[in-house]
Amino acid sequence: MSFVIEDVLIRDDPGGYRLPVVFDSPHSGLHYPPEFRFTCPLSLLRQAEDGFVDELFAAAPDHGATLLAALFPRSFIDTNRAADDLEPDMIEGRWREPLLPGDRSALGMGLIRRLCRPGIPIYDGRLPAAEIADRIDRYYRPYHFQLAATLDSLFSQFQVVWHVNCHSMPSAGGTLPGSDPSPRPDFVLGDRDGTTCGPEFVHFVTRTLEGQGYRVALNNPYKGQELIRRYADPARGRHSLQLEINRRLYMNEETLEKHSGFEPLRKTLTHLIRRIADYAGDHIAAHAAE
Repeated sequence: MSFVIEDVLIRDDPGGYRLPVVFDSPHSGLHYPPEFRFTCPLSLLRQAEDGFVDELFAAAPDHGATLLAALFPRSFIDTNRAADDLEPDMIEGRWREPLLPGDRSALGMGLIRRLCRPGIPIYDGRLPAAEIADRIDRYYRPYHFQLAATLDSLFSQFQVVWHVNCHSMPSAGGTLPGSDPSPRPDFVLGDRDGTTCGPEFVHFVTRTLEGQGYRVALNNPYKGQELIRRYADPARGRHSLQLEINRRLYMNEETLEKHSGFEPLRKTLTHLIRRIADYAGDHIAAHAAE
């Protein structure tokens, strides 16, 4: 069962029994809106995509979980940033609300990206305030509304919910100032230093992936951003965990095409989905028996 807002998002719900498990892919969108008047090369802009991540987790509804995916690109507006994480110098005209640009904005990677790569701007000037506000209203807020509503509904039913925020990462760092150029592990889990997810679930996901021969790191170099920070409250049973996948496992990072590793990785992640579903089901059964 799918719920679609055209060019904005798709939510795939399980057809049968629902579990309190949500996967979301905020950066795999391929619809570049006509109002996105970028001036940098599209080939460079597309490097920001978390290519095919929504496909890698497509089996989630078959196992009782919900899958939410953005259809627009993160370079247009980034749902994984706070709505006030915006550079004032990007805005042409008056902005009516206070802004709080963070470290990512300073690097040109805030709510509205300024750079597609260091030294290469996306636009040839500032953006009208009305245009930025329209992106927030038409794309950013609907995505957050659907994610929040789904998590709230499941939590209301089960008194617990597990949210896995799904991304892909370059195989090595070094693009951004101060980043580590060394090769990255196969997966990086982020719980914002233990503040967004209970340690038992983090360890469970880590053991599941390591049990299949993968190298897994925690909070290095990615701790997680707005989409887990905003919706997590592990003390109350609301767990959010960011999952970063090394792109070399399944795609050519230059041509952005799948390679022979895609199908084996999809099977790996389907196994992970099934194990998480079992984890949630066991938790529900144990508490029902109390």
